[in-house]
Parts: sequence; C-alpha cells; structure tokens
Amino acid sequence: MFEKKDSNYLEGLRNGDRKTIQIIYTNIFPKVRDFVFKNKGKHQDAEEIFHNALFQLTIRLKIDEVEIKSSFEAYVFTMCRNLWRKELNYRKKWVRKEEVKTLTREEYDHSEAIILQERWELFDEKIRLLSPNCQALLRAYFEKISYNAIVKQFKYASENVAFQRVFKCKKQLADLIKKDDNYKKLKG
Repeated sequence: MFEKKDSNYLEGLRNGDRKTIQIIYTNIFPKVRDFVFKNKGKHQDAEEIFHNALFQLTIRLKIDEVEIKSSFEAYVFTMCRNLWRKELNYRKKWVRKEEVKTLTREEYDHSEAIILQERWELFDEKIRLLSPNCQALLRAYFEKISYNAIVKQFKYASENVAFQRVFKCKKQLADLIKKDDNYKKLKG
C-alpha cells in the first residue's frame, strides 16, 4: 500500500521540490488525462484538474498531516476523479448559447474541494468496515446498477429483498459515519 516513495512524494510536495513534482506528473498525469478524455474532457481540462488536486494536497500538507491509506498514486487519482466529476456536474448547470465561446467563473473554491475530499475519505474508510457482501452491494448500488441486475449478481430472491438489503447496508454505513468524530466537522 503506502510505500517509502509515497512518503517522498508527500515531502516533495510539502517543500515544493520541482524534481519530485515532475516525477509525480510523469507517473500519474497520464492516467488522469485518460480518465478525463473518457469522460468528456480535453487535455487542458485534465491539466487543470491535476494541478488543482496537487495544489489542494500541498495546502493540506502544509496545514495538517495527511493520512493516506492507499498508494499515493491512487489517492491523487481519486482526488482528480472527484474534482472532474464535480466539474462535470457544474457544467451541466450552465446553459450555453452558440455565440458564447467560453464561460467565465470565479476562481475554484479550493477549501470546498478539500472538504469534499475529506468527506470522501471518511466515507471510504467507513465502507471498508462493512462486511464484504455489504461493500460489494453498496458499490453496485452507488454505480447505479439496477435492482434487477443486483438480484441476479447477488442471487437474491426478489428486487424487494435486494432493496431491503441495500437499505440495511446504507443504514450501517450511515451509523458508522455518524459515530466518527470527524463527521460533525465535515457535515457543514
């Protein structure tokens, strides 16, 4: 999971070491770029998302310790994925006219993105405490897999049984999250 090179990446970001940042860019950016391309984005979008993620992580490192339970690469990729999904949701809300070429918007709210990332980390930490069956079931549910497909995948008797099982797993997850000390801070 978390290796020595990952600690070096964090330290390099904290200190603004250009060589480390270049290594991070070389190793991780292509995966982020591919994800953004596959999800209606362009190269410039991928660069902006990647830079925002590194900027936010750098700020967090300077303010507080960051605990990464996966690899550094997976952590940064997840940040980028979450930022890109937020950007896509933001873009859906805009109505565009043919004569408008670009939309202007206030500078990205980094503090909000940091809070969203911390919320995701709390969610991810708590979902890992559930039974393997609940984890798999909730992942299928959150990926918007139909109840009919869930019935087949998990071999439930009916969609009603699948619905009840999803409900129970969501309640267990919510209870775990609400018991965490960070919940009140992040609830905002």
